[in-house]
Amino acid sequence: MENQQNLELNEQAVDALRTSAKWSMFLAIMGFVGIAFIIIAALIMTSVMSAIPSSPMSPLGNLKGYLTGVYLFMALLYFPPVYYLFKYATDMKNALLTSSSNMVGVALGYLKSHHKYLGISIIVVLSLYILFIIGIIVFVANKGMNTI
Repeated sequence: MENQQNLELNEQAVDALRTSAKWSMFLAIMGFVGIAFIIIAALIMTSVMSAIPSSPMSPLGNLKGYLTGVYLFMALLYFPPVYYLFKYATDMKNALLTSSSNMVGVALGYLKSHHKYLGISIIVVLSLYILFIIGIIVFVANKGMNTI
């Protein structure tokens, strides 16, 4: 830590961080509202699905228990990046009010976690898409071989 230099922010940087914190707070609030809607949709889905009679032949009957779980799982996946964005916004606002460089570091750590979570999520989703496409190609190729 001896080689650490103090970083001073000019007014333009402080203004950019202040604006970033405001927009991040807006996005975080919208994210929390979105998560609430997903949870409400899960509850509605539970009551709607319970009205459908159970039948082994009905495809909807087999999905009854899973749809609520899928919606709740989606809400659970969306929570961490929204929380990190919220923490960044609140901590950055406090850091700028108190002119605390330590708090700026903590706030930027939350922003880093937010971006890291989204980046890993994108890598996972793209990997699943690639596996899905490969699976379809293998399935179609296998079906083509069986018809010959």
